[in-house]
Amino acid sequence: MSPSRPARHPAWGIALVALIALAGLFYVKWSPYYDRAFTAAQTHSIGASILTGGQAAPPAPSLHAALDYAKAYGLAIWKALLLGLLLGSAIQTLLPPRWIERWLGRPGASGVVTGGLLSIPSMMCTCCAAPVITGLRHCRAAPGNTAAYWLGNTMLNPATLVFMGFVLGWHWAGLRLALGLAMVLGLGWALNRMDKTDSTPANDTDAAAAGTDPAFFLPGQVLRRWARVFAGMALRLLPEYLILVLLLGAARAWLFPVLDFSIDNSLMWVVGAALVGTLFVIPTAGEVPIVQALLALGVGVGPAAALLVTLPPVSLPSLAMVSRSFRRAELAVLALGVAGMGVLAGGLAIALGSGV
Repeated sequence: MSPSRPARHPAWGIALVALIALAGLFYVKWSPYYDRAFTAAQTHSIGASILTGGQAAPPAPSLHAALDYAKAYGLAIWKALLLGLLLGSAIQTLLPPRWIERWLGRPGASGVVTGGLLSIPSMMCTCCAAPVITGLRHCRAAPGNTAAYWLGNTMLNPATLVFMGFVLGWHWAGLRLALGLAMVLGLGWALNRMDKTDSTPANDTDAAAAGTDPAFFLPGQVLRRWARVFAGMALRLLPEYLILVLLLGAARAWLFPVLDFSIDNSLMWVVGAALVGTLFVIPTAGEVPIVQALLALGVGVGPAAALLVTLPPVSLPSLAMVSRSFRRAELAVLALGVAGMGVLAGGLAIALGSGV
């Protein structure tokens, strides 16, 4: 009796993932950012700083401050977060796992570069990309390759770089791009070097059935499995995410206690800005109006550059969201690496002086 052949993955599932990605990114990212680029070019602004909402300083810690920030942040990211959940769950259920393993499963330099390149059209904020990270790691993408995709969403975002060029100046965009490339490739390489053992999260027990059972790919079963994974991912990720966003929103006045010329280029302020930027959460391109407002208030270029590099790539909520997809040591390297890049950015901005 001949051995059973693996069941063929349904082409309609692959096409559905492509449709969701293309249509979703066009609606949520590409089209709005295209229009926003013209606004940035004409007005040299993309809006008020989300830290203060146009006020002189962040509000005092309170429930009202927490809810206000959560509302402003939620209105800015909810569409992208929904898209991230759809894509993250679809990757687990509709794509052939061998595709992910082939392109992102090998812990080498080519996988890091591939992850970085795939992130460029994605352009999600760090939290909205977190469900996609969960899906990729579920399908055995290597940790460094996945991290390169995750960090590249914000640090290599072409729309943000364009906004930055028109609002802050192209020298700031160049500094951000150079350090973004170093962060994406360097931290991706570091995490792959750390991956000495197979620490990839185990797949569902359903995966065993995918090899030989044709019924596993019936449309009804696939769609039910997708709905189950989507619901489980949302229920697992969103509560902790919301709680941390509320806490950070309430604590803005403690994290950013002074926003004026008293923040100079001393090492204390550069390191402090790098650490706070690593923990705080903002929507896509939110760092641009934040840094614009700080520079207008006379804040030193060192702390401003540190925030420009550390605010987007990770945050306390996004690190919590991907905590089941990476080892603790890997998350520590990611967070410390981002903060270190922020300190380096501050030092370079100070050294360049009037050039930044």
